Amino acid sequence: MAGEKPDYRFSLANERTFLAWIRTALALLAGGLACAQFLPPLPISHLREIIAVALLLLGGVVAVRAVDHWARTEKAMRLGADLPRSRFPAVLALIVAVGALLLVVAVLIKAAR
Repeated sequence: MAGEKPDYRFSLANERTFLAWIRTALALLAGGLACAQFLPPLPISHLREIIAVALLLLGGVVAVRAVDHWARTEKAMRLGADLPRSRFPAVLALIVAVGALLLVVAVLIKAAR
């Protein structure tokens, strides 16, 4: 990589952040597989499969985004530039919140039947 070697503390903090995102990606992947394998049929047709695929895709996106953010942050530290800004955590939180709302609706539909 170009630039100077940053302080080890900052590099290690960048790696910890990367590993936290990878853990999040693995949790999403595990949740997707669990939904596909263990979730009983839901009142809306194919909702179980939609949830599983959405979680699996989101896990893949989070993993790719983790690598991209780690590399951009490492490059910025080496070049002495400002750290890259990211809206991804906020976007991910919104996606999870929307998913939770959809699941609440599905549970309420099932309870009403």
